[in-house]
Amino acid sequence: MPHRRPRVIVTRKLPDLIETRMMELFDCKLNLDDRPFSRDDLAAAMAEAEVLVPTVTDEITADLIRNAGPQLKLIASFGTGVNHIALDAAKEKGITITNTPGVLTEDTADMTMALILAVARRLGEGERLLRAGKWQGWAPTAMLGMRLTGKRLGIVGMGRIGTAVALRARAFGLSIHYHNRRRLDPALEAEVEATYWESLDQMLGHMDVVSLNCPHTPATYHLISGRRLRLMKPHAILINTSRGQVVEEEALARALYSREIAGAGLDVYEREPEIHPRLLELDNVVLLPHIGSATHDGRFAMGERVIVNIKTFVDGHVPPNKVVTTMF
Repeated sequence: MPHRRPRVIVTRKLPDLIETRMMELFDCKLNLDDRPFSRDDLAAAMAEAEVLVPTVTDEITADLIRNAGPQLKLIASFGTGVNHIALDAAKEKGITITNTPGVLTEDTADMTMALILAVARRLGEGERLLRAGKWQGWAPTAMLGMRLTGKRLGIVGMGRIGTAVALRARAFGLSIHYHNRRRLDPALEAEVEATYWESLDQMLGHMDVVSLNCPHTPATYHLISGRRLRLMKPHAILINTSRGQVVEEEALARALYSREIAGAGLDVYEREPEIHPRLLELDNVVLLPHIGSATHDGRFAMGERVIVNIKTFVDGHVPPNKVVTTMF
């Protein structure tokens, strides 16, 4: 790409300071009204842009990539996950993909811990009861929840976020267990005082709380299936701040309705922004609108990563957060 201001198209509204900096550095087309791009909008943008800045809600399919203009050389995604981009097609087309890893770890871990507390102590139910004017005052057996101290937390996916969750959970007296593709380095495992389970099935049957902190890949699609939900204890709770597709949502709704598990805390959904209608009817689930990473600090840091990735690429260097090795 020549050393000039590249044509950059951004698909959603970003923090003001990030947009201002992008306008200074690049020939930038912003989405000022924040209307999500349709497939046709994405196709038009990819026919014009040298750099596309999508978000995790933009489905960059293989067809869109194959039909993109020859000038499109970089897709600098505003987000950590890249399952919304057809990576193989991008590699074949010679398009570099970047993301923004690492900057959302603390925010997502905070939200995971918040959901654990909210579900275990029935905070959502209590808040709704009070707002509805149905609270009759304190009672010895009212709104009884689960004490966290001494309970077992099973973390599925012990990467940056999973490790940050483990460190927080230890402070609440939870015993840390985890399942991962690879076992942690012994020093890190000792630091978080975590017990490794090679078998996910076996771990699920022994946990009081299960937190999903793994990426969405073909291998993790419906990782928590109906069969695996039935392995969990009746008093156990499930927390998902990773990706909705990791859970078989229909099976989860059934398990919660029939009290096969005690509760769930969800920040992500299988078909966002659609929510399974049965989940909306249940009291034993806390539902959040995908805000696990929604802090001013996090969004600004994501934007900075996007800018650095674009600037580095335009200057002829390998971007620091490159995902795909291109063929040119």
